[in-house]
Amino acid sequence: MATAQNSFYLTTPIYYVNDAPHIGHAYTTVAADVITRWHRQRQENVWFLTGTDEHGQKVMRTAEANNVTPQQWADKLVEEAWKPVLDTLNVKNDDFIRTTEQRHESAVQQFIQRLHDQGDIYEGSYEGPYCVGCEEYKVEGDLLDGTGEYEGQKLCPIHGRPVEMLSEQNYFFAMSKYADRLLALYEEHPEFVQPASARNEVIGFVKQGLQDLSISRSTFDWGIPLPWDKEHVLYVWFDALLNYATALEHDADGNDTPDLFNQFWPANVHLVGKDILRFHAVIWPAMLMAYGSSLPKTIFAHGWLLVGGEKMSKTKLTGIAPSEIVDTFGSDAFRYYFMRAIQFGQDGSFSWEDMAAQYNAALANGWGNLASRLAAMVNKYFDGELPQAGEFTDADKRIAEVAAKAVGDAETAIDAISPNRAIDAVWTLVDALNLYITEQEPWKVAKDDTQTGPGGRLATILVTAAEGLRALAVLLNPVMPIAAGKLWDSLGAEEYLGALDAQHVAQAGEFGQLKPGTKVTKGEALFPRLEETA
Repeated sequence: MATAQNSFYLTTPIYYVNDAPHIGHAYTTVAADVITRWHRQRQENVWFLTGTDEHGQKVMRTAEANNVTPQQWADKLVEEAWKPVLDTLNVKNDDFIRTTEQRHESAVQQFIQRLHDQGDIYEGSYEGPYCVGCEEYKVEGDLLDGTGEYEGQKLCPIHGRPVEMLSEQNYFFAMSKYADRLLALYEEHPEFVQPASARNEVIGFVKQGLQDLSISRSTFDWGIPLPWDKEHVLYVWFDALLNYATALEHDADGNDTPDLFNQFWPANVHLVGKDILRFHAVIWPAMLMAYGSSLPKTIFAHGWLLVGGEKMSKTKLTGIAPSEIVDTFGSDAFRYYFMRAIQFGQDGSFSWEDMAAQYNAALANGWGNLASRLAAMVNKYFDGELPQAGEFTDADKRIAEVAAKAVGDAETAIDAISPNRAIDAVWTLVDALNLYITEQEPWKVAKDDTQTGPGGRLATILVTAAEGLRALAVLLNPVMPIAAGKLWDSLGAEEYLGALDAQHVAQAGEFGQLKPGTKVTKGEALFPRLEETA
């Protein structure tokens, strides 16, 4: 089963509330926002879900260390950190789900009860190494040998902290019986796990032999109680993964929303970090298979943001708050840099120096200066009104061709969940326009009275550039909505074409949309150049 036609449902992981968000979390959320804004620009019906994962031992221990209850800790972090960061990043999500909400907890209990009743849940015992940070039992072969203060201990390869040996009487999900169906899924639908490196990892993991999954805990009580055994709480991942469905089934007030569920379920894309790939690409589809539900179309695992060669982490004190960067560069530049500088699906490093260099080169001197020059010339030579163009030369037509190709290439890249390639495609138009202005030298043409009137060469150059900028406003609106909105206003486009959000991205490259007489204004710079410091 696929989602309803012209509907697009995308999720981020729901984030642990054991600490405040860092730019690693922001990276995922911004990618989700750019992709969903692009689909909105296609005039599709879009639902974008994010939220917080608030149960589990990690959250409970963090709360205890801060001398508050887990619920008090979660409430504080959500209101003071996780929801505000969405505004900091200018994110346009449709819903924010918390796993402590009643709408989620009641639906989770209904789900797990059904699996229990049909024989997919059984009681057993388990002993093994457990990482509280991952909330996961680890395979011995994945552990690292500790050194220094951890000499002689086994470490989690992700958190670099010693694992704990746990032995519990638990309930288990009979996941192993779905191994063959999972392998068939990966083979028949290669788009289910992306990129290819992630799919290969998942296939290799399942082929090694899939074990049944311990899905309850009895050593602590911060979680959703099992409906048939209140002494056990549900394993946090089994609880958390269900948010993607429960958020569509009920709104934040607990009201049933069947229309929403029918329109958007199952998800088109689950965006996840590669460290939580197996939960989403193995456990999640097995859960849905057991329940008899439709499966999501794609699990896309992106890479890590690295600091000093290591994954960004609050545990290792390498986390950077998004506001630290946004306060300096602005949310648009944050979104542009992280979406373009890193190949989506691969690891990438952040540095202040590289971001400053790209800001000045691409945003201030590239797109921003282009917009300022066009507005200044229309005001200087045509009293701020877009003139009537004359006959278009091959050079002018070439700009229209670049715009049309940029649209097509960017659309293809978005469908491949590659925002960096989409921005690269759009930037061919930025570069082509800057070269066009340099080569056409409108300031020199303006000195020739025979070419400065309506329908003259000067008018044609400026109209061509204005059309290119109009296309850029539409194409870059999903990435940099503040700057794109300012450019749209500067071009006076709303009077004739309507709101920027209402422009269909597929038509962005069609030139001739701006009307003669359109008022072009020169406002503040889209991206003021950063002053270099010693």
